Amino acid sequence: MKKPYFEMTRREMSLERERLESRFEYMKNLGLSLDMSRGKPSKEQLKLSQGMMDVLNSESELVDETGADCRNYGILGGIPEAKRLMGEMSEVKPENMLIFGNSSLNVMFDMVSRSFTHGVCENDPWMHQENVKFLCPVPGYDRHFRITEYFGIDMINVPMSETGPDMDMVEDLVSKDPTIKGIWCVPKYSNPQGYTYSEETVKRFAALEPAADDFRIYWDNAYSIHHLYDDPEKQDYLPEILEECEKAGHPDLAYKFISTSKVSFPGSGIAAVASSKTNLSDIKRHMRVQTIGHDKVNQLRHVRYFKDINGMRAHMSKMAGILRPKFEMIYEMFDRKLGGLGIATWTTPHGGYFISFDGLEGTAKAIVAMAADAGVKLTPAGATFPYGIDWRDTNIRIAPSYPDMEELHTATEIFTICVRLVTLNKLLRG
Repeated sequence: MKKPYFEMTRREMSLERERLESRFEYMKNLGLSLDMSRGKPSKEQLKLSQGMMDVLNSESELVDETGADCRNYGILGGIPEAKRLMGEMSEVKPENMLIFGNSSLNVMFDMVSRSFTHGVCENDPWMHQENVKFLCPVPGYDRHFRITEYFGIDMINVPMSETGPDMDMVEDLVSKDPTIKGIWCVPKYSNPQGYTYSEETVKRFAALEPAADDFRIYWDNAYSIHHLYDDPEKQDYLPEILEECEKAGHPDLAYKFISTSKVSFPGSGIAAVASSKTNLSDIKRHMRVQTIGHDKVNQLRHVRYFKDINGMRAHMSKMAGILRPKFEMIYEMFDRKLGGLGIATWTTPHGGYFISFDGLEGTAKAIVAMAADAGVKLTPAGATFPYGIDWRDTNIRIAPSYPDMEELHTATEIFTICVRLVTLNKLLRG
């Protein structure tokens, strides 16, 4: 049984620090270069999709199910079978889908940009309104926050819990402030905590009564089928937001984003948005100026490779077989190296790509910096908050996917040493 650091005498803490410093210097002298900074799929994961390169060749009939030539211009919203496949993946009807290029982040950026310059469904453009604001559940996805920061949108932190954002705060702010135009959400296996919004939270989102007619929920369901376990009892369930909005009498309230970026190839997947017919009509009005059509050959490639949602699920089961041991190894090492010390907490998600780690207040930046000295690159401390400011300096996002198991084990050991050393230094300073 480990003795909690807060119960140690100063001498005991000093001896512990000396032991850890010796181990840290040894690890530092190995000259390592290990990257745990982003949720980047490993080569082993990418190899699972290699067969996708063989489903089309120079002899293939490159036509969709209607006979339209996928090599040519047109079919603005995507080929029918791609809309059906992505609809199955996102649990919505094909007629509520629009297919885009390879990046859902690009789609979200465009959505905010269009809202700024041309408004949302006939409302005034945001650039003609004052003090446009977004709600940002924290900790959250750094690239979401970078989009709204890029456009000069004021971001308001909303605390996250295991059931989702603080809905009392969301409801109060959205109902009273017409300058609030949206909220970023990663509702399933959230980035970085791996939480999934509860049924009550989803229903409360659908029942929102915004003061702004052009308020929208930006529902980034990036990890909809990204389970770590095949056992349904260990898979999180998320109610379908568009259906709930329809039931609540607010069919236009949400945009739902999805992609195959972490299903097939991150740089060559397909992205989509699902929403009401009114919202999709508004989006297409701008798309007709922006493009004559996205890459339909790639859409066809995905459909012929996966065939349907069952093909996707079988593929993601193999993906989980690669990721699950990495997550479980980190859980085990954190429990063994940090458990019982009273200096840190971490999440143990059932899916997604991240683990959220919280150290003592005022330690995150120092932990990340010390790990970098030993050759371990982590997501910058504060990145999971708007403007990169975690005022408590506690949160660090752990991304297990990219390193191989041996590299990940070494990186995790270094990380736990850094956590203990930084904490001891803080406690000994008094």
